Amino acid sequence: MDAIDPRELQSLQIYLNEYRQQAEVFSQQLALLEEGRVEAMSAIEAVKGIAESPDSTVLLQMGAGISVRARVENPGRVLVSIGSEVVVERSTEEAVEYLKDRITEMEASAKKVMETLEQIRAQMNEIGRRLEAGYHQYQAQQARAAQGGEPGG
Repeated sequence: MDAIDPRELQSLQIYLNEYRQQAEVFSQQLALLEEGRVEAMSAIEAVKGIAESPDSTVLLQMGAGISVRARVENPGRVLVSIGSEVVVERSTEEAVEYLKDRITEMEASAKKVMETLEQIRAQMNEIGRRLEAGYHQYQAQQARAAQGGEPGG
C-alpha cells in the first residue's frame, strides 16, 4: 500500500468544495427555470381567462396587499415583453403560443441543467469516495507510525 500524501487529500477536499459550489449554482438556476415555467403557465391561464370573461374584469395587484378590480378595454390584445425591454402587442392566441414556446425552451434548459447537475453530483460522489478512502489510509499510516512501523508522512 502506497503512502498517502496529505496534500492529495487537501486537493480532493478543494475539488469537492468547488463541485459543491457549482452544484448550488446549478440548483439555483433550476429553481429559477421552474419558477419561470410556473409563472408562464399562470400567465397563459390569466390571458385565456380574460379573453373568455364576459365583462373582462380582472383583479389588478397594486402592491403591499392592495388590489383593485379593473376592466380590460381590449381583452383580445395583450402586451408581451419579448426581452431587452421590448414590448409588442399581440392577440391573446399569439401571446399564449409565445408563452408555450417559452415554456418549452425553459423545460429544455432545465433538462440540460439537470443533466449537468447529475454529472456534478456523480463527480462529487466519486471524489467523496476517494477522499474517504484516503482519510482511512492516512489514519492507518498514522497508527502504524505511532506504533513504530513505517514513517507517517
